[in-house]
Amino acid sequence: MPNLFEAADAAERRASEILAQKLGADEPITRRVLNAAMTEAFGGTDADGKWTQRDSFELLEHALAHHLLTDPYPLRELGDVVAACDLNDRLPTQTVRSEDQLEWQQFSTPVDLAAVAVLLANVQQGDIILEPSAGNGLLVAQCRGHAGLQLNEYAHARRTRLALAFPDATITGHDGATINSALAASPRPTVILMNPPFSRSVGIGADSHAAVRHLQAALRRLQPGGRLVAIMPDWFGRNARMRDLFETTLREVSVRSSVRLEKCYLKHGTSIAVRLFVIDKMPGAAMTATIQSSSIRDLIQSLKVHPRGAVSAAPTSTPRRASNPSLFRALKSSPAKPRPFHAPVRNNVLPVGYATLDTPAPLLEQVGVYLPYRPSRIEFETAGEHPTALVESVAMGSIAAPIPGYLPHLPERTVSERLLSASQLETVVYAGHAWSQYLPGKFKPSKEGVGLEEAEDGRAYRKGYFLGDGTGAGKGRQIAACILDNWLQGRRRSIWVSKNEALLEDARRDWTGLGGLAADIQPLSNWKIDQAIPLEQGVLFVTYPTLRSARGEHARLQQIIEWADGDFEGVIGFDEAHEMGGVAGGEGALGRKQEGSAQGVCGVLLQNHLPDARVLYASATGASDVNNLAYAVRLGLWGPETAFAGREQFIAEIRKGGIAAMELVARDLKALGLYTARALSFAGVEYDVARHTLTPDQIAIYDSYADAWAIIHRNMERALELTAIVDSIENATLNSGAKASARSRFESTKQRFFGQLLLSMKLPTVIAAAEDHLASGQSVVLQLVTTAESILNRRLAELSPEERADLEIDLSPREYV
Repeated sequence: MPNLFEAADAAERRASEILAQKLGADEPITRRVLNAAMTEAFGGTDADGKWTQRDSFELLEHALAHHLLTDPYPLRELGDVVAACDLNDRLPTQTVRSEDQLEWQQFSTPVDLAAVAVLLANVQQGDIILEPSAGNGLLVAQCRGHAGLQLNEYAHARRTRLALAFPDATITGHDGATINSALAASPRPTVILMNPPFSRSVGIGADSHAAVRHLQAALRRLQPGGRLVAIMPDWFGRNARMRDLFETTLREVSVRSSVRLEKCYLKHGTSIAVRLFVIDKMPGAAMTATIQSSSIRDLIQSLKVHPRGAVSAAPTSTPRRASNPSLFRALKSSPAKPRPFHAPVRNNVLPVGYATLDTPAPLLEQVGVYLPYRPSRIEFETAGEHPTALVESVAMGSIAAPIPGYLPHLPERTVSERLLSASQLETVVYAGHAWSQYLPGKFKPSKEGVGLEEAEDGRAYRKGYFLGDGTGAGKGRQIAACILDNWLQGRRRSIWVSKNEALLEDARRDWTGLGGLAADIQPLSNWKIDQAIPLEQGVLFVTYPTLRSARGEHARLQQIIEWADGDFEGVIGFDEAHEMGGVAGGEGALGRKQEGSAQGVCGVLLQNHLPDARVLYASATGASDVNNLAYAVRLGLWGPETAFAGREQFIAEIRKGGIAAMELVARDLKALGLYTARALSFAGVEYDVARHTLTPDQIAIYDSYADAWAIIHRNMERALELTAIVDSIENATLNSGAKASARSRFESTKQRFFGQLLLSMKLPTVIAAAEDHLASGQSVVLQLVTTAESILNRRLAELSPEERADLEIDLSPREYV
């Protein structure tokens, strides 16, 4: 058998040599010439089974790479178009595809497009060049003679040919989507040239976002200030479907050139359109306009080679140490003591090391009704302090959490580089601890309503975990960490439910901050309601309004359940979980009985149909009202082995006990390891009320408007008399509803008017204070309480087409008058 392999290798080398000689002699490589070279080298034809037509195209590309190393494509300057397409015209069209080629998306870069990509890369002496999916080397061959080549190719046969064509290059065989961690031990590149697979990923198969995964990994691998030239699929742009993912991927870099090319792949057997991006890893430049062209010949006159920026070493994170915080002073991070620190050469997935405490950690100094927060039962081997001090109420702080037995698995750098604080890591531990337990009893979803019925042939339901942290504690980052922990243990389907579509960007930010890819999180709105979700793995982002939506016989809830399947064991993260708070119904604001909210009902039904799901509730108002726990069916608050037979009894009894009963529920949940509630400390926060003194002119303006509103008031009362709503003779009300409505509208409009008037009068003092702080080198944050957006929308809706053409809208206080 070794002799057969050696013979095959010798035949391939011979075929490549013959083809390279013909390329060097400027001969056209027709299909007849190609077949003759293969027959001579292999000692037989493809009909004899000696080789395949696909093999001939692969070896032609190998020969072409050798040829380009010594005789590059004649595209030295953008204005040089003489004979610029001669070589490409001499090549045959690749009309045969193999299953392997389709499986791994092996469509090599056309030589003219490769020449343009290398030209735009503006390679400098001393650059380290990486091609993450090098194929047969047609793209990087244009960088002939360069010393710092790193070539990565997953396919073994192509990788073997790369080693022959580029003997001085570093050759690796990793998945291009993991290039940042897989090549952690190698020098970071300053230039990356890439033509990634468009729709197939290793370990996933069909993947519509494969190219984006490769691009994001390459951008992370690139040194700051470096340049990346990428050939991407045509759909990667600012279209309606991809806008969020496109802008997220490129938000911290500068796109120097954007080109859309048609028909440039005709020689490789496809008419697909592609996009070429020139990206510098530095912030600043706005997105450039896209140039469109149908050929390289037409394109080169429109392009510009941008100068390269300065390359800088990647910043290293400095671990911070802090003592137990005091609530009376601002936290100031003291620098860590000098110590040897060796960054891991690989971002291995490792258990998060921690020690448990048999005796709870001592309480810190109480201030008012708060205690500085500390993990009560855990000491992490490597973990940083939270960026801002955290506190919890005395009632909660006096209860120690149970000793956990769960060991999370996270990327090494997630812990070593302090991407999660000790408090956030504690959440991952206790969430996993809760998910390792099941509620007592077996249940089936009720045929009617949202309850669970005990049944011998039912299923056990996994316990959930409630994260009740306040603003600033990083609930989104903790949800992402819990999903990542399960992702790395093989559970690669999760559901992230949030308040609205705008929070998709926040979810992606938290996920990518821990090392994930933005493309891993996909909104449900990408697919029609009657369409099966093709996402093989990833995080499905769903909003509460989308969760409850339905059309005809199709419902989003059922669509999600069918995607998850009954054996779903991934994470369901209910961010802003209080959006489901109306599931139990009850009394509304005016004392009227209300039915359960549709989105609350759908949230509970989602939990009921996926008993093995790892449910994570996240809300800062979890223990403020009993209805904010009515949707938390996985906490074991009612049912077998509890004091409450069902949810209705639990709600009724706890509501009677008021806020004290809710506090007891929260304390019990923490004691069971099912609940955590922390908030930011006000350490170092100072308050100062700025007072504005009205000027005489402002007082006169106020008095004038007060007199005007008095006139309006008198006229309104007179109008009520004239319209028989009020009887002025008997001083009686004839139509109480109309009278109340008129006076209510008058008073509310008057209050809004004077609110805006007083606000406008305060602005001189506000602006002066802001300018004073800015002059002192401080930052200023202004909070807008109202933006008048709804008023503007109403005014725009009332306008005729003629009025819209000559737009003039007054949203000042005068409009109220």
